[in-house]
Amino acid sequence: MSSAPETFRIGGDLEVRRLGFGAMRLCGPGIMGWPEDRDNVLRVLHRAVELGVNLIDTSDAYGPEVNELQVAEALHPYPKAVVVATKGGLLRDRRGAWLSAGRPEHLRKACEESLRRLRLERIDVYQLHAPDPEVPLEESVGELARLREEGKIRHVGLSNVSVDELARAQTIVPVVSVQNRYSLADRSSEGVLEACEAQGVAFLPWFPLAAGGLTKPGGRLGEVAGSDRATPAQVALAWLLARSRVVCPIPGTASLEHLEENVGAAGIELGDEELSALG
Repeated sequence: MSSAPETFRIGGDLEVRRLGFGAMRLCGPGIMGWPEDRDNVLRVLHRAVELGVNLIDTSDAYGPEVNELQVAEALHPYPKAVVVATKGGLLRDRRGAWLSAGRPEHLRKACEESLRRLRLERIDVYQLHAPDPEVPLEESVGELARLREEGKIRHVGLSNVSVDELARAQTIVPVVSVQNRYSLADRSSEGVLEACEAQGVAFLPWFPLAAGGLTKPGGRLGEVAGSDRATPAQVALAWLLARSRVVCPIPGTASLEHLEENVGAAGIELGDEELSALG
């Protein structure tokens, strides 16, 4: 059976359990506004930490703003081991569309407002949510580097970037994490993952369960799940953990039952034959 490390050090000094929690789905429908059951949000976040999860990922665009407030309401004052990662660089309009916002002045304001909502003096990992096609990447990342120098950011991360964009950003500031879409069903960021692995940069796949597509029985995933007495979702997450030591999945859910299921994936080891069957 293959064996993968249980923890990873982001930036060399933030030790996290490799299976984190993406808080996005705690918002209302369409990742907009507050959910109907606000107490459930508190229960889910509290339970995640109880289960040993200590990497919590959010963004100012989730809600918008709501998700950061939820994280702070549930977890502040934060347990010492908890690492909060948030993002700036995208906006939402009234219809819920995602709009680029990578200008330096916006990123500075966004970071400072995230600090206030999260009740933090310094954000552990602050990620550029996506490059802005209207703003040179160097300008966006340069502002994050300045915020880091000022002590408002501990580490800089990126999201939704290419191998070239990662390399360009690294000439400006150390990049400790990359958050791209990646899963058993979507490996379009394979090259970015390989670059992260070569450099020891954390790779945080979003939609690690393909927006629920990898939770259904059937096919090769179902066969492996059946033989391991695990669920398809657990096998899909275990595959990510086995894929590379730098991979730190951040599955999200508003369900306590699904949270328990996801966290259970950390205890599943896939053998060589099973990994080969999954491709």
